[in-house]
Amino acid sequence: MPSASPPALVGLVRYDRWSARRHASAAAGSSHGPGAAAATELAGTGASAAARLSLMIAIGIGLHNFAEGLAIGNSAASGDISLAVLLIVGFGLHNATEGFGIVAPLAAEGTRPAWGTLALLGLIGGGPTFVGTLIGQHVVNDTLAVAFLGLAAGSILYVVIELLAVARRANLKELTTWMILAGLFLGFGTDAIITAAGV
Repeated sequence: MPSASPPALVGLVRYDRWSARRHASAAAGSSHGPGAAAATELAGTGASAAARLSLMIAIGIGLHNFAEGLAIGNSAASGDISLAVLLIVGFGLHNATEGFGIVAPLAAEGTRPAWGTLALLGLIGGGPTFVGTLIGQHVVNDTLAVAFLGLAAGSILYVVIELLAVARRANLKELTTWMILAGLFLGFGTDAIITAAGV
């Protein structure tokens, strides 16, 4: 795993802990009216632990997706359009399921978020893919690419750890284990197909 991975993982964990302490110290006597913004609903002092966790998962996925965007942009910049299209399709397929991971803490808590909150979470998680694609198309640098891939690895590791904790609290250990196993087999299967296709 690239060297940028530990700082990404540790940075997200430290920010998560700082945010929780800030929330705990400011929670007494703080309230938001019905017109509170979606950002306040997620990260403000009135936000629940599940809402803050959903925000952190969206940030982690967003950092991961930024590196995916860089890969797409670099492929297009090098003239390998077939690889760029393959990456877009592959990333699009697996990114379509990331919303479930983002809202999992809210669902486990029984909270129904507002549409504005869902839109904001989607923008935080998915928007960096487009930004990364634009940057990757104009900046092709191997060192920078490795650094961002390390950032992506650390941030997605944070997301997986947090989602496993949510699944354990929801008493879904067996289902989670089977889904992880299925995901590994699908990943290896996809890699085998791509390798066989000569991509």
